[in-house]
Order: sequence, then C-alpha cells, then structure tokens
Amino acid sequence: MKRLFLWMLTLPLIFISCQNDEISEADDLNNLEKTTELSAEELAGIRMCKDVYPEGVTPRAAAISDKVWPNGITLTVKLDRNASQYVRDKVMQYANEWSEHANITFKFVTRGKADIRVTFKSGGSYSYIGTDALLIKGGETMNFGWFDDNTSDGEFSRTTIHEFGHALGLIHEHQHPEVDIPWDKPKVYEYYGGAPNYWSEDQVDHNLFATYSTSETQFSEYDPLSIMHYSVDNALTIGDFEVGWNTQLSDTDKTFIAELYPY
Repeated sequence: MKRLFLWMLTLPLIFISCQNDEISEADDLNNLEKTTELSAEELAGIRMCKDVYPEGVTPRAAAISDKVWPNGITLTVKLDRNASQYVRDKVMQYANEWSEHANITFKFVTRGKADIRVTFKSGGSYSYIGTDALLIKGGETMNFGWFDDNTSDGEFSRTTIHEFGHALGLIHEHQHPEVDIPWDKPKVYEYYGGAPNYWSEDQVDHNLFATYSTSETQFSEYDPLSIMHYSVDNALTIGDFEVGWNTQLSDTDKTFIAELYPY
C-alpha cells in the first residue's frame, strides 16, 4: 500500500538554545523494552501534532517527488540538549523504527549542521514534510512539545514515530483522498478548540477535514491502523465510525516505507 505525502501549513518557528551536556548514543536502543499502553489520564489529555509549511509554500505548489529524500541517504538529526538524556534516547529509539523497514539511516548529533533539527519546547508537536526541512534556514524543523522523563513509552512511540513519518515525507492518513469520515464538524471544532490543543477552526480544517486529490498524491487503499492516522472518537462523528489510538507502525506502514525507500 502507498501512503500519502504532501506539503504542510505555514507556522513561524523559534530557535531554542542548547545546554552544555553531551549526548551519548545508546548501544542498543532498538532492543529496549517497550510498552504501548496509554493510561486513561494520557488519553484524556492527549495532544495532536500540527501541520506546518515553509514560509511562502502552499499545499499544492510542488510535485510530490520533491518531498522524498534520496534513497539510501544518511540524515543528520540534531537533538536539542535542553531535553534530558532519557528523552533523547527515547526519541532515537522510536525514530529508528522507520530505519528497520526503510533504506534510510538517522545520525543523531547535538552540535553542528543537520538535515532535521529537533527541539523540545513547550507547546505543540510538529514536523515539516520530508525535504521541506531543507527550506528552513534557522530554527527547528521538528518539535516535541510535551516529552519529559515521566512520559510513557506508549506516548513516546505514538508521537515520535508519527513525527518522523512526516519527516520522511508522509502526511496524515485521515486525509487520504478516498477516505470519507462522517465528521460531526461543530463537535470537532468545539473539541479541538479547547484544552489541550486550542486550535482555531482553520487549523481544524487543515489538520482534519482537508483531503487531497488523487492527482496530487501517491496512495492505494486507506489504512485506519496507520501511525499517521489521528484517533477519531465516535462522539465526533455522525453514525458509527471511530479509529483507535495507533501507537505503532502498522503492517502497511512498514510495507509502504520499504517501497518508498527500498533496499
């Protein structure tokens, strides 16, 4: 199955300064014990990522192929040192799950130039789409707004894999051109307009309701189990439609990324 990937919505970004501690790359990050259960408290307060676009770019301005990195590339990822070593190790662990299925390598650093620059400032979590990161000359290209040493593995998994999916060129699965989610729009506006997201109606439109045409995207069938899909609560739809909290790569995620970046 092929998944969607496209441009993201313009949002000003701010550079976060680093502390002085050094990163130590874990010898066996991918073998750490993982749990993916989210507690009731986490589910009640969960926050969704925002789509962002480079300055002056519109969602339909360029060919999709422009968003995909060259196959086999090693991407340098700079992790801001204002996060603890524990948080950075978790981000490395879950980002590397994409590398297990794609011909892409992440090289994690804390100094110097990088293709992907990750900060941990309070607020939202977001990422630019694929090679759009190269258009950002200063500041972060990805942010994790709520990670700390008390974050569960389920939340590290859900958010890190999702955002690094964006960084590799994927957009949200619920915006698939052939999906037909029966949203109850007034309820959705009310829900996402409140805590903890505080989205405007325009942000809701861009992040949930907007779908993309078949001529603009590469895709096959819709995958409700994708890590790139938002949860859809039955209370926010008309009739009987819902999608649960996806915290891991689905089988189709693995298949598609292997097709996008083949060995």
